Amino acid sequence: MTLSHGTLAHRLIADRLVDGRMEPSGEIGLRIDQTLTQDATGTLVMQELDALDLDRVRTEVSVQYVDHNLLQADERNAEDHAFLRSACRRFGIWYSKPGNGVSHSSHMQYFGAPGRTLAGSDSHTCAAGALGMLALGTGGLEVALAMAGRPLHVTMPEIWGIRLTGELPEWVSAKDVVLELLRRHGVKGAVNRILEYHGPGLEGLTAMDRHVIANMGAELGATTSVFPSDAAVRAFLRAEDREADFRELAAEPDAVYDRTDEIDLSTLEPLIARPTSPGNVVPVRTVAGEPIGQAVIGSSANPGLRDFAVAAAIVARRQTHPAVSFDINPTSREILADLTKTGSTFDLISAGARIHQAGCLGCIGMGQAPAAGRNSLRTFPRNFPGRSGTEDDAVWLCSPETAAASALTGEITDPRDWADRESVPYPRLRLPEHASVNRSMLEPPLPPEQAARVELERGPNISGLPDFDPLPDLLEGPVLLKCGDDVSTDEISPAGAKALPYRSNIPRLAEFTFTRLDPDYPRRAAELADDSGDDSGPGRHFVVGGENYGQGSSREHAAITPRHLGLRAVIAKSYARIHRQNLANFGVLALEFDQAADYDRIDAGDRLRLENLHAALALGAEPRLRLRNTTKDETYQVRHHLSDGRRRTVLAGGTIAALAREE
Repeated sequence: MTLSHGTLAHRLIADRLVDGRMEPSGEIGLRIDQTLTQDATGTLVMQELDALDLDRVRTEVSVQYVDHNLLQADERNAEDHAFLRSACRRFGIWYSKPGNGVSHSSHMQYFGAPGRTLAGSDSHTCAAGALGMLALGTGGLEVALAMAGRPLHVTMPEIWGIRLTGELPEWVSAKDVVLELLRRHGVKGAVNRILEYHGPGLEGLTAMDRHVIANMGAELGATTSVFPSDAAVRAFLRAEDREADFRELAAEPDAVYDRTDEIDLSTLEPLIARPTSPGNVVPVRTVAGEPIGQAVIGSSANPGLRDFAVAAAIVARRQTHPAVSFDINPTSREILADLTKTGSTFDLISAGARIHQAGCLGCIGMGQAPAAGRNSLRTFPRNFPGRSGTEDDAVWLCSPETAAASALTGEITDPRDWADRESVPYPRLRLPEHASVNRSMLEPPLPPEQAARVELERGPNISGLPDFDPLPDLLEGPVLLKCGDDVSTDEISPAGAKALPYRSNIPRLAEFTFTRLDPDYPRRAAELADDSGDDSGPGRHFVVGGENYGQGSSREHAAITPRHLGLRAVIAKSYARIHRQNLANFGVLALEFDQAADYDRIDAGDRLRLENLHAALALGAEPRLRLRNTTKDETYQVRHHLSDGRRRTVLAGGTIAALAREE
């Protein structure tokens, strides 16, 4: 196998490497310059900083955004916002209040800089790779440790070079580029890989176009995505009054990649991901005519001014279909200001659009839930079942052009066909060269002497972190749940307006665990805990999963709440990167089948047994274990992928417990 060299990704990694060697599948430690947290995950991060007894963050820049849980139907979200602001003041973190904007695009506007490393407690942190950053989404505890000055440890990925040639045709945009990659490779196609874009086709893509593509690299399972820092990045930073942060970065001319792919942009057509996976991609024309009830523009997956302006130009002086809710979610106050200055806001409102506050909103199921069984077209990154807030949803992912044309017709419409029927030319946008920059909306960190006097504001809904016991030498218990492939963290710990307000209250949030797959799971786990004796532990049980277990959001709640209910081990065919890390961070043993066929031999309710775990996870021990199915009198070979450090973490019952032991 030819190892890659001379790539931009290697350059970025080497510049921040503090531990390990850049060898495929080995563990490396990276120095982190910046961190990003958002409110759905940030409350736990701040509690973790408190548990770590941190006095002040050690990073160059750490920013807390409030962009997910914006609906204030009662006091819970407002309490969390107050807690987050107090934590920012206490620990020396920038604070972006509700309504300022989506974390990823806002971070690009105000803090992103070529060559820097960024760790974020949101899987779409990888979007900042559009600026030539090494931006990694990870679990909240990993981010908390990075904020405390510790290296971020990840598996050294392969580098996948994607060469772009040609120029996008009219009515085709950046969303169609990443949908094409998903059409080709699916949601597991880039696991343990960095996607590095290069080639002459980059010249026609702005920094925000690249953000669209880098953002949805998370849907391919990629560790991150990287674009060169070139003239497009300089122009973006200049528009944000930050040209001084520009630094030219690119791969070497003779760079060699572990894997390669090529996209001729001129051959692309409008694409759309059908329900219920971002990888279920087809040409729009093949599903044209399907009636729709909603079209939404916004989210971190299409956050640029251009994405809203092109939709406004399409619907200008027209009226959207009466059966369609046409929703506009500006991604920042800055973009809303520019839309208003250019007249696009007027065009959208006049066409029947519903203008919402800047934030994630429907993308995380926080409002904007569609009618059951009615098609909803969204420029979002994900369409997992029920993520919209409606159990029987039908969410499609598409470009702003497709969403806007479909909002006018009331059915899924290829924008090229609509333009031909209406004799409409492709919009020629005249966007401002300078953005409506307003840094005063962000609250900077307090000086250390003032910060030390700040008390954390803990409302009644903030429960604190649970204490987890060490891993016992013997694990025995039932398979409380068996699930299939591509189970997402939305299905493990649901998002949405019902569950997410409890994100700081682990016992209450645990009541939602796995309920999208098995509504009785929390009750059965509680009953198991009530019936268990001292020898077996409180409710200890197993979950069995298929391929790509834990895909999607980085939320560590999907590891914490099952652990709170007694989950001690998951046996799956394979795992999503971030969720595997989160399981280890909270003392859950993640194992894989040596033989995938053994998955079929285990049924829900079977009783499993793992013996001599302390010896099996000792340093230097083989990564293979024997899993006994006492119900069927069978034994299977399973294995773990734990580094030495993560072995100690799991044995201790989690990262915080392991760090306490070190002290």
